[in-house]
Amino acid sequence: MTQTHENRLKDSASAYLRSAAHQPIDWNEWGEDAFAKARADEKPILLDIGAVWCHWCHVIDRESYENAEIAEIINRLYVPIKVDRDERPDVDARYQSAISAISGQGGWPLTAFLTPDGKPFFGGTYFPPDDRMGRPGFKRILLAISDAYKNRRAEVDQSWRALEQAVAKAEIFQDARGVFDPRIVDIVVESALSQFDERHGGFGNAPKFPHAGAIDLLLERYQATRDGRLLHVAERTLEGMARGGVYDQLGGGFHRYSVDERWCVPHFEKMSYDNSELLRNYLHAYQVTAKPLYRDIAEGIISWVTEVLSDQQRGGFYASQDADQTLEDDGDYFTWTLNEVRDALSPEESRAIEIYYDVAADGEMHHDPARNVLWVASHIEALAEKLELDAASATILLARARGKLLAARMARRPVPTVDRTHYVGWNAMFISAYLEAARVMDRTDCRTFALKSLDRILGGAWDESKGFLHRIGGPRLEGVLEDQVFAIAALLDTWEQTLDRRYFETAERAMRLCIERFGDPDGGGFFDRAKDSAPLGGLDVRRKPLQDSPTPGANSVAVTVLERIAALTGETLYSDFAEKTLETFIGSMPQYGLHAANYALAALLHSRHPMEIVVTGNTKDEAAAALERSALEVYRFGKIVLRITPERAPTAVLPAALRETLPHLDASKAQAIVCSGTTCHPPVSARELLFSLASGQVSGAAATR
Repeated sequence: MTQTHENRLKDSASAYLRSAAHQPIDWNEWGEDAFAKARADEKPILLDIGAVWCHWCHVIDRESYENAEIAEIINRLYVPIKVDRDERPDVDARYQSAISAISGQGGWPLTAFLTPDGKPFFGGTYFPPDDRMGRPGFKRILLAISDAYKNRRAEVDQSWRALEQAVAKAEIFQDARGVFDPRIVDIVVESALSQFDERHGGFGNAPKFPHAGAIDLLLERYQATRDGRLLHVAERTLEGMARGGVYDQLGGGFHRYSVDERWCVPHFEKMSYDNSELLRNYLHAYQVTAKPLYRDIAEGIISWVTEVLSDQQRGGFYASQDADQTLEDDGDYFTWTLNEVRDALSPEESRAIEIYYDVAADGEMHHDPARNVLWVASHIEALAEKLELDAASATILLARARGKLLAARMARRPVPTVDRTHYVGWNAMFISAYLEAARVMDRTDCRTFALKSLDRILGGAWDESKGFLHRIGGPRLEGVLEDQVFAIAALLDTWEQTLDRRYFETAERAMRLCIERFGDPDGGGFFDRAKDSAPLGGLDVRRKPLQDSPTPGANSVAVTVLERIAALTGETLYSDFAEKTLETFIGSMPQYGLHAANYALAALLHSRHPMEIVVTGNTKDEAAAALERSALEVYRFGKIVLRITPERAPTAVLPAALRETLPHLDASKAQAIVCSGTTCHPPVSARELLFSLASGQVSGAAATR
């Protein structure tokens, strides 16, 4: 482009929209103003949905939206609207559903053609500017769709009406309701096992995404059944990802997914929501197996977040890190040529990197065959043998070389953009993960930062009458269901560690608001948008999110937090709504399989009730501290561990149901009580017995509450 152009996106709160402010497209933000303009001009709408981290969004920007000829066609024939999928997941979800019905696939960029009222009648994802790659060219499509809208309006109207009806029916699970049956969990587990890739780990073929919910489900079922096959699938997957290029071997943290089945070549963007859930996966695997690899990967994620994805001063987690340095590259910040490695390291260090990470003259990147993705191609023992060193010396050498490469990467290359938006739901997910890291790895720094981050949410995004907003800062943006349920989970996690009742009381208040504003008292489950929200516009159908994509399904998380609150309060309102929510979707489970693994986890929790472990004893009592460590060492989904001391008496800090269960508890005595549902085991003082009770390895005598 030889001339400067600035459109109306220049003042947007969204980093993605601002990145398009220079394009010669007369972009509009989503809203009634854009629809009114389309109706007044009698033009169809071109809808582009993408994200600042999205590689192919950058490609279509460069090829088409910065192309003067294509821009002229769009401005003349359409009213163009650009949407940030992270900022407006409610808009994105509805049009993803519609375009998937048309083309058989979704994703970003999402390119949709709408009537002036926002009804979709055609679309796809990425289109090249001209015919190539087996895809029709964007110029040809733009002209053809405009002609169809003008001259074949009856066909257009028929198309959008059929699509709207199909989306509306699918998104509220109209025919899925049934009686809850806990055996539904087995269907989801079998779905994961049937799709397991024995050779490389993970599920299905390329492209390969992490399925954090499925990993947690397998680990939980292994703890309950001791079926070694379940542990094998989880471990093979976690190790495959940890050794692959999908994990940043230098800086830590995971890229969004792998384009191949080997976990080798990733799409290089790094997302908050992937890394929070994978952090929990590796923590849980460490709890189950005590293998150092899993702790190392968890530490690597935390290190990257500390360095790149968090506001260490004020608290809070950023949204994402881009894949690319510029519009011209594809992961060049994260990949290496052989000459770059040798230039940064000594010959001995370079040889270690070349062997261990398979760095050669010919690499893995199609756009630049000299570039190598770093992936673990060897073992430390094999490396030591080739270098004629002992294993300890080889480990030290490799660590030194990695440190030098990371320093060179940071010093010599422009760092890919970080979207510093603080989305409430994603922040809450990381707060929960950090609180878990604090307990599993004794990381008090993680606990401190999690509390600071949660207090920032409460100060900047909590509305006492409506619940949680979608982001901290910027123009007010109403929260969606996932903001509510993830924040409630973070509040409960925080209360468990602090026993500060304001966190529990806020969690319960938020849950009641969620039932009132998002819940469906007739059909069961929760809608993604509040019933009293302003009209969405366009494809304004009701929607109940279930699938784990890309975050855990919000209805499944809602059931989990309902069950946790029910266990602590004894209020049947919560457990009844949880069961009704599970019944809303149960008929769809065979269809969703491992993509609804968090539904299966919620169903498990509903069936067996959350495990509650209360540890008592004086603050500095080593026996009590040892019992607490034993309780924390065990992974069981939904487990609640509370540390009670004489200074924090049960009557002062515990919710009603637990207060009534433990009315005569001696808070000064080192002991632990394990409860679930309506029964409690007798107090225990031996670490080994507590560990066995918590992990479900023994049943023991139990007393009814």
